[in-house]
Amino acid sequence: MGKKKRRFGRIRKLPSGRYQARYLGPDGVDHPAPNTFATLRDADDWLAEQQTDIRKGEWLDPDAGAIDFGTYAVQWVDERGLSATTEELYRRLLRLHILPTFGKVDLDQITPPHVRTWRAERRKATGETTVAKSYRLLKAVMETAADDELIRRNPCRIRGAGKESAAERQIATVDQVDGLADALGPRWRLMVFLGAYGPMRPEELAGLRRRDVDLEELTVRVRMAAPELTSGRRAEGPTKSDAGKRVVVLPAFLRVDLQRHLAWYAEKTADGLLFVGERGKPFRRSTFGRKWSKARTRVGLPADFRFYDLRHTGHTLATRSGATLKDTMVRAGQSSEKAALIYQHSDTERQREVAAGLDDMVSAARARAAGRVPVERASGTERARDA
Repeated sequence: MGKKKRRFGRIRKLPSGRYQARYLGPDGVDHPAPNTFATLRDADDWLAEQQTDIRKGEWLDPDAGAIDFGTYAVQWVDERGLSATTEELYRRLLRLHILPTFGKVDLDQITPPHVRTWRAERRKATGETTVAKSYRLLKAVMETAADDELIRRNPCRIRGAGKESAAERQIATVDQVDGLADALGPRWRLMVFLGAYGPMRPEELAGLRRRDVDLEELTVRVRMAAPELTSGRRAEGPTKSDAGKRVVVLPAFLRVDLQRHLAWYAEKTADGLLFVGERGKPFRRSTFGRKWSKARTRVGLPADFRFYDLRHTGHTLATRSGATLKDTMVRAGQSSEKAALIYQHSDTERQREVAAGLDDMVSAARARAAGRVPVERASGTERARDA
């Protein structure tokens, strides 16, 4: 009886005694096995696996993943349409933490063990936050490669590896916030208060214009952000999220500081910057950072207390003044997929009540520090209602 003809693929025995297998793929190209087999059965099993993948629609071109990670990752960043700061971050993470290991490796050669080893080495070399950011970026790039059918499955499968667990940040007291404002001087005094009692992000403060300030209503409108890149250039653009575009009602004790700043330091045109450096140009992070470091030391705050941490102070004081979590999220311009529906209903009237409560608390703290007994007055809620 004659030998049965194979219906899928071909197998031939080599002079070495090993077996070579190949098959015609859905793309019309002949694909050999990546290695030879010791037995005829092993070669036949490999062909059966390829045939099953084709029938299930799960077949991938074995040569598709033969693209080095570095080329693919750079193109991935180019095509994302990222903000200037996010693009800068991704390119830095690639350059310093990912490409040295995976840059020349083909996509389909990056395996889960390879990723685990890389992460373990990075954890020894740098901080946990940087490792988490790098892992999330690597996982995102490889997920797109899987969607593009260049690899069968994402090799980044370490549970919790992309999660950041930031340490609890210190909260400044009212006296310390006042001390920072005094130490930084009149040009930067308002910026400290808006960072704490706004509470506004540094990049939001850098993007404020004179026309964003309403002295009569005592409000500041946040419309955009201007983060500083490592080159020193300010990249003006949208706020961190849609929730970042907001009107912040300020506590009454800031009226005088706001008036003085507009008169003395803000650029005079309607579209002029609210905060500029001593030379009349957008302030630089490095220059302000040196002033901030000296002021922080003077008031006794730890070396890791950042200007951004003033936001935590504002959150805490607003909550103590009676604001709900919904109110503080709206006030700080925060949002997430889960929080979007929760925090969108805190209206301007409620924000005025929060601002009035802040005014009561800060004024009382200052009076106690000065040894004065505060004059009896209506609560922030009552004054807001009267207004």
